[in-house]
Amino acid sequence: MTDRRASPPANPPPPTNGELARIFHEIGEMLEVKGELVFKNMAYHRAADAIAHWPEEIGRAYQEGRRPRIPGVGSAIEKKIEELVATGHLAFYDRLRAEVPPSLVALLEIPGVGPRTVKLLHETIGIESLEDLRRAAEAGHLRSLRGMTEKTEASILAGIEALARRGQRLLLSEAEAIVGTLQAELAGTPGLRSILPAGSFRRRRETIGDLDLLAETDDPAAIVSRLTGLPSVESVIGAGVHKASVRLLRGPQVDLMIVPPGEAGTYRIHFTGSREHNVRLRGMARDRGWSLSEKGYLRLGPDGEPLGEPGAELRTFPTEEAAYGFLGLSLIPPELREDRGEIEAALAGRLPALVRLEELRGDCHTHSDWSDGVHTIEQMAEAARRRGYAYQVLTDHSFSLAIARGLTVERVAEQRALVDALNARFAGEEATGTAPEASPPEGFRLLHGCELEIRADAALDFPDEVLAAFDVVVASVHVARRQPREQLMARVFAALRSPHVDILAHPAGRMIQGRDDLDLDWEAVYAEAARTGTCLEVNGSPHRLDLADLRARRAVELGCRLAIDSDAHRTGELDDVRWGVAVARRGWVEAPSVVNTWSRAELLAWVAAKPGRLAAAG
Repeated sequence: MTDRRASPPANPPPPTNGELARIFHEIGEMLEVKGELVFKNMAYHRAADAIAHWPEEIGRAYQEGRRPRIPGVGSAIEKKIEELVATGHLAFYDRLRAEVPPSLVALLEIPGVGPRTVKLLHETIGIESLEDLRRAAEAGHLRSLRGMTEKTEASILAGIEALARRGQRLLLSEAEAIVGTLQAELAGTPGLRSILPAGSFRRRRETIGDLDLLAETDDPAAIVSRLTGLPSVESVIGAGVHKASVRLLRGPQVDLMIVPPGEAGTYRIHFTGSREHNVRLRGMARDRGWSLSEKGYLRLGPDGEPLGEPGAELRTFPTEEAAYGFLGLSLIPPELREDRGEIEAALAGRLPALVRLEELRGDCHTHSDWSDGVHTIEQMAEAARRRGYAYQVLTDHSFSLAIARGLTVERVAEQRALVDALNARFAGEEATGTAPEASPPEGFRLLHGCELEIRADAALDFPDEVLAAFDVVVASVHVARRQPREQLMARVFAALRSPHVDILAHPAGRMIQGRDDLDLDWEAVYAEAARTGTCLEVNGSPHRLDLADLRARRAVELGCRLAIDSDAHRTGELDDVRWGVAVARRGWVEAPSVVNTWSRAELLAWVAAKPGRLAAAG
């Protein structure tokens, strides 16, 4: 007699790290739409990122009775992994998908549309997708909802258009994080000699599409196999002998090019330069009887075609400097490879000595927890000291920017007393030899400044007698950004013409991929800044990068000084100044044009000598 009882199901195959990461990212996004507390959403995203880059398969470890201790994965998420491994399903995830249509998550990408708005749109008029929202806004249906107006509809439509233009582009800081992770994961692959970024990331474009990596290796198959097998890879686009392309989970396409050992020079040039830069180089090579590609210089015959065997000749070079030198060019810095005059400058020996991060002596734009910063004044100052700075300018917001807890005149006085006390302590430590090892010879001082709000009526927040007491004043526009150009220019001119405003901070007021530039007459701004001796800022926040590279270059051409600042609101953001340096380098900026490459004494002397300051202060 046959036993008809069903056999118990076999254990389902364990989910891969990539599958686990995708599920937890989706949970974080759906919780965001539901309006859960931010820390809950972020906990799932942090766990997903950690899982995607964990070096062993987590699901298999769970099946074997082991629970790897993964940073960012707490007990609640561990239980969910256990359920996924044991059953192949997660009840919590399935319930969320029933409550939140996956297409709703995409609405969060629209600038200015947050979880509460998405929830309102879904629950009141049944919006479930970007296309639903577009149609509703175009038909005027949104303005009937609580808190929404005709202006809101226009803003949402503009946001949808911006989202379509933006695509999947990354900020520089986001691209750097992905590149660093991939380099760490691919390190140690058999035969690998080096793996370095190329493309627009190496040129430090302000946003990045695809990522390019160059792997110099004796074993191409090993590095291709390692890349395509990473848990963070969502799909393999192609994998061959000379190249592999993958799409990362919730990330960009990554193209890996194989470089033969000792031949990296032309590969790095070819895969770093813009299309226009490379076309110019290929034309120069052809004029000299050579065909240039990533593989090197191939000699051409009298007919302009590459020579065949036995006369074929291929020149390769281990370094970019040698490969450029073959064309009579000096080494062109990666940031300049855009065909904006850099080839002519290299031929003539007139390439600029671009400003370097290590030349900065201080930071002129930083915040503390007295306004909208995270860390205390002391914590920010100590972090600046450890960087080896001679000075840091504390520039908390002035009072009319209430959203940033701007300082009143009374709080300014209290803050100055704290700054004085800290500086007395720093001076004592320098005198007794107990200052940090990184301290410069002249010691460190915290300078007292402010980020002065330029109001909608062109008035400045503080009167001259208050401003005169600050060491350095930066001014900026945050509100009433959509005023007509005439009014915006009047506000900018009010700051530039004040004898007590030293730096115009993030002059365009933009947020990359989120908020457009102010409508300004830039030639007039540069001319007035040069005339009044007011500095223009290159803001290093990766969300701003303002002034942009071409504007920074034009400003210096017209006689303006620049400051390269971090706009740090926490200690870790002090390092964002490097992105400002990258923008300045793309703008051909040299150190003498940057005021915070100067010593503290030189900076303060420049501030004191601004036209009109002495008379106004007296």
